[in-house]
Amino acid sequence: MTTEPKTMREAWTEHTSALLDVNPFLALVLADISDDYFTEAAAKHPGRVVNVGIREQLLVGTAGGLALAGLRPMAHTYAPFLVERAFEQVKLDFGHQGTSGVLVSVGASYDWAEGSFTHFSPRDVALFDTLPGWRVFVPGHADEVPALLDSAVDSTEGAYVRLSLRHNAAAHAGADGDLVVLREGSRATVIAVGPLLDNTLAATEGLDVTVAYTNTPRPLDTAGLRDLASRTGNTVVLVEPYLEGTSAAVASEALADRPLRLLSVGVGRAELRRYGTAADHEHLHGLDAQGIAARLKAFL
Repeated sequence: MTTEPKTMREAWTEHTSALLDVNPFLALVLADISDDYFTEAAAKHPGRVVNVGIREQLLVGTAGGLALAGLRPMAHTYAPFLVERAFEQVKLDFGHQGTSGVLVSVGASYDWAEGSFTHFSPRDVALFDTLPGWRVFVPGHADEVPALLDSAVDSTEGAYVRLSLRHNAAAHAGADGDLVVLREGSRATVIAVGPLLDNTLAATEGLDVTVAYTNTPRPLDTAGLRDLASRTGNTVVLVEPYLEGTSAAVASEALADRPLRLLSVGVGRAELRRYGTAADHEHLHGLDAQGIAARLKAFL
């Protein structure tokens, strides 16, 4: 009998429960989403596992208050509610107060397509780019989640962990943030973020390009990017599972001293009103292997 692979959310809930057992400063704040995964943890740590109900601004505000009290808070819900709906609280209750915490989302850009546009969040990472001091983790496989969580919880910086149902077939990186080179070529450096790696590898099959992977787009490994770009004519392609162009400014700044050709591939700005499935959205935004290949070949 075969079993379904563990999802990123399952990896997160298991590891967070274990961290709550050994780290007395870790506190988890929920807004109903995923609370059923933490029934045992809530019974064991009633003062450090808090469910505020479907009140996302309160979710982040409570986490900010726990940070002021000296705890390391982790707040969790769907990405659009955690980042877009509660962005003022992220900005004020963490940044303005000089504290930090760990924000963990599910849903990504369009994981639950049936839930409609209210549950889509392709803009989340772009919003974090407007705030100083936040790291962004975008795992591409469940096995990458524990190490990223350890890094986020142990840090004194803010961390956003973006979990998704979209995933690669295997894990490819730890938590050091370095670009991992999976294929070498000379015409371009293609950076794939998180769960879009497998599609990118399929799209670049037979092309003379370097493909590198990261699950830590912030801070991006700019030293690694500069090295790879120098070997590929300073021609760079960024393939990201969120709003197209999100990392363009980061790459441009890193390579500002060179003539740069840059292509951004990501979720488009058009609202697709017939929601379908996540795979439908991936295809219509040109983020399946065929769509990425078409963009790359036209660019090259």
